[in-house]
Amino acid sequence: SCTVKTCWMRLPNFRSVGDALKDRFDGASRVFTPNTDLEAPSQRNDAAPHRVPRKDRYRFKLRPHNPDHKYPGVKDLVYLESSPGFCEKNPRLGIPGTHGRTCNDTSIGVDGCDLMCCGRGYRTETVFVVERCN
Repeated sequence: SCTVKTCWMRLPNFRSVGDALKDRFDGASRVFTPNTDLEAPSQRNDAAPHRVPRKDRYRFKLRPHNPDHKYPGVKDLVYLESSPGFCEKNPRLGIPGTHGRTCNDTSIGVDGCDLMCCGRGYRTETVFVVERCN
């Protein structure tokens, strides 16, 4: 009969979700929290820290690291520390660095020389290899 209406919720396709996340990632901003806002309720001499309402438990203000930037919104991606550089070798963090790696000088992707060489410059060489077949 037409008296019953059924609705289903479904996720958008994977490409649109990925594109939205990439846009937010590209627009992520570095933030910090003032020290007074980072203190736990028990460190502020509150009488009953366990009675802080759940919605107010983490109500601290994230401030942009650069004062010229706007405050982040609810849906903005933020980060507290910069990522370590991948250009220079750092065995402690497991970063091999990019010195001596082969790059593609025609690519604008992650394998491209402009990105992989980190502004150090690069040299191109053409190698002809002659091999015998069977």
